Amino acid sequence: MKEKIALFGAGGKMGVRLAKNLKKSDYQVSHVEVSEVGQQRLRDEVGVDCVSIDAALDNVDVVILAVPDTLIGKIAAEISPKLRAGVMVMTLDAAAPFAGHLPDRPDLVYFVAHPCHPPIFNDETTAEGRRDFFGGGAAKQSITSALMQGPESAFDLGEDVAKVIYQPILRSYRLTVEQMAILEPGLSETVCATLLYAMKQAMDETVRRGVPEEAARDFLLGHMNILGAVIFKEIPGAFSDACNKAIQNGLPRLLRDDWLKVFEHDEIAESIRRIT
Repeated sequence: MKEKIALFGAGGKMGVRLAKNLKKSDYQVSHVEVSEVGQQRLRDEVGVDCVSIDAALDNVDVVILAVPDTLIGKIAAEISPKLRAGVMVMTLDAAAPFAGHLPDRPDLVYFVAHPCHPPIFNDETTAEGRRDFFGGGAAKQSITSALMQGPESAFDLGEDVAKVIYQPILRSYRLTVEQMAILEPGLSETVCATLLYAMKQAMDETVRRGVPEEAARDFLLGHMNILGAVIFKEIPGAFSDACNKAIQNGLPRLLRDDWLKVFEHDEIAESIRRIT
């Protein structure tokens, strides 16, 4: 019999995704969800019922906290006295662990696992796979994992659980918690989400200036595809002289000279402080 897992926040959007994938595994899973709406969602979409916190934590091996970052510290502190030494507490984001919100229990294993989400450039052949933008369903995605504390032997269990909850898996990477924090919120949110938001604002501005919206959308998304393929070396090629000149002109207009400082430790820490 495989290890026992307690899934907290099982009825939330992320929790249900994880519950569906865990149901395909050999792990023994207990589901914890405080809201009646979430409990009903679990029954309707996964076909499982919830149990009490004490029942879920009885002889548990892995606790997955599929809850908002702002609740991780509170919930972890509440359940910590109920956990025997050696139990793994897994979070799905590096923010709360990085910020020091997990209890001071050196005898527990702390593990972080986060998905990369399906890449823009992929080899998905089914319509369902091509429309699975989040991952954990039909499209393959890579994952990142960090063993924050605990014996080296615990990593294999944490990675195996991560591969189950985020399946199907493309690649699996082992990082540190700080490296995961650099990736998110640093790379994925502070930089990528912000620039994508700015690109949508730019598209809206072209529409305001008279370009038909469908034409502007097709033009932007199409250019994101080919320009991205060249920049990230999906295909051989180079930008035209005109494009390179536009980049040289655009960079100082759009970005501050010191924008890469968003990856400094203090900047990442402040970003996480606001999140958590």
